[in-house]
Amino acid sequence: MHTTHHRQNEMPNNIATFRHDGDFYFTYGVKAFKRKDFEKAEKWFNKALEVEPDNTLYLCQLSVLYTELHQYHRSNDLLQQVLKSDQPYVDTYYLLANNYAHLGLFYEAKKNAEKYLEEDPEGDFVTETNELLKLLEQVMVEQAEDDDLEFDEEDELMLYQETAFYHLEHEEWAEALQTLEEMTVYYPEYLPAKHEYAYALFQLGHAEEAVALEEAWLKQDDLSLNSRMNLTYFSYHMGNVEAFEAYLNQLLNIYPTYNEKKLKLAVTLAQVDAYEEAIDRFKKLNKEQMTNYVSYYLWYGYALNCINKTKQASYIWEEAKEHHPSFDELLKAHGWV
Repeated sequence: MHTTHHRQNEMPNNIATFRHDGDFYFTYGVKAFKRKDFEKAEKWFNKALEVEPDNTLYLCQLSVLYTELHQYHRSNDLLQQVLKSDQPYVDTYYLLANNYAHLGLFYEAKKNAEKYLEEDPEGDFVTETNELLKLLEQVMVEQAEDDDLEFDEEDELMLYQETAFYHLEHEEWAEALQTLEEMTVYYPEYLPAKHEYAYALFQLGHAEEAVALEEAWLKQDDLSLNSRMNLTYFSYHMGNVEAFEAYLNQLLNIYPTYNEKKLKLAVTLAQVDAYEEAIDRFKKLNKEQMTNYVSYYLWYGYALNCINKTKQASYIWEEAKEHHPSFDELLKAHGWV
């Protein structure tokens, strides 16, 4: 009787291997998305991105999911990542235009819509883009003709605040500076913009001008915490030891009431290598209220790393990636990964 023996490492042709590639997870994500089961879809898309973190299709689809959830900034984070990749999708400009329109950033929406038409005049979203442009033009005309100036100004200030906040948190200093320059002209009574302007100015290499501005503002308001935080940061990074120690000692005795000031103070302490003091301030913050702040995760993790609490730091940074898809780019920019 003739028998056939398979070698141990030989696999019969009718047995399929289980696929762990990105497309496997992505397919499940698309199915969940079509069912509007967005929680599962997000899970599957993120699994696909763990396998292929630079796959532009996966990034775009996850961005569309965040748009559906009205998380426009998270969506934009992913789309900016696509634009910086080696194989950017032209459709990204349409998706950005749509998000900016929802955020009320109509000039940004118009710019990206026009860019899409310029790059792909026969693309899949040409009809939708032309309709969006018509709508944007109508809205912008109505805004210009609106007699209710008080409402317009309040609405516009909110949009400026949102845009400046986004650029500052993502350390996009040139974009932040441009927005803040306009804010200081149109809304001179909005004081935080002045200090954020000086901070962005310093980051772009204009240290002397930034210091001069803050010192002048501190003379006008000798109780200004914003001025003290900026001058602490400036003097430390310029190597002005005497001024730095004086400002730092003042900060260590201040305990702000508002969350934004509490966070800014904690971040400033971390940035000037007062790690223990910074961590103490970070711990006092309500974590649930910090999810929108990239700076919270970035500098809390940094301070923890610097005192060798690497596991805690890693946990903080991994959590940040769940809320801010481009967080890895910030870590790389700082040389921390």
